[in-house]
Amino acid sequence: MTNLRVVYMGTPDFAVPCLDRLAAEGYQIAAVVTQPDRPKGRGQKLTPSPVKECALRYGLPVLQPERIRQPEFIAELAALAPDVIVVVAFGQFLPQVLLEVPPLGCINVHASLLPKYRGAAPIHWAVINGEATSGVTTMYMDRGMDTGDMILKAEVAIAPDESSGELHDRLKIIGAELLALTLKLAAAGEAPRTGQDDALATYAPLLTRETERIDWYKPAQAVHNLVRGLNPWPGAYCLHRDKQLKIWRTGFRPTQAAAQQPGRVMAVNGESVVVATAAGAVELREIQPENRRRMAAGEYARGYDLNVGEVLD
Repeated sequence: MTNLRVVYMGTPDFAVPCLDRLAAEGYQIAAVVTQPDRPKGRGQKLTPSPVKECALRYGLPVLQPERIRQPEFIAELAALAPDVIVVVAFGQFLPQVLLEVPPLGCINVHASLLPKYRGAAPIHWAVINGEATSGVTTMYMDRGMDTGDMILKAEVAIAPDESSGELHDRLKIIGAELLALTLKLAAAGEAPRTGQDDALATYAPLLTRETERIDWYKPAQAVHNLVRGLNPWPGAYCLHRDKQLKIWRTGFRPTQAAAQQPGRVMAVNGESVVVATAAGAVELREIQPENRRRMAAGEYARGYDLNVGEVLD
């Protein structure tokens, strides 16, 4: 049991293990702040965030302001008198007045090795860009976007075929471990504080529809990285006969005997389809036609008459 009084701010699945860890270690969680319930699914039913569902399992009070900059909310949070505010993928910027509420500061768990990949989608972009490593950083928050002084880091290797979803699931567990150690050091007044070198910063902006579209004129490795970087959400895509074709799993062949037009189908091999790129070829393994289920690429080729020589847009 710890006497540290915490306000926890988070929203998606990535933030759940950190809240689990705080509850398990007996922190005094004064409130959990998360985004308002949002419409989801075909029925557009209002659905609570994963963090709200977690908080309710522990019987914790939940606050869901539409905007945390509202003076009424800031006053409500200040009245809780937290020693520290923990922020994990919350989804809104904290104003300066809120950053100054807790005496131990606002501590953020960020899914990258800062200062690399500041921003909204660090896991996706690390995989898309073919990074060999990723990790988690805890830091003291300031008014910038992931620019605060760093506390602790944990580094992991990214496997060559690992998807962003698989990396996400590893990093969220590592993040909970790193947060637990960070809070112990902060409570003891022993947390290190290291400034970031802005000259080394890279950014991980929100994903756009343009990001998701496959460019066959890039090398096979880049196409493969895009596909795994956008799996399981939102998915990379191309067009076949003007219909969207999501590509979920690929392999890449760095060398190919004969140069081909990028996007041209070179072979249909049982369960897979080989497509030419600007350098090498990509083996499509799992794909999803528009408004249909996922399937093996070879099954799609047979059912939708995808032939050798056709060009995917």
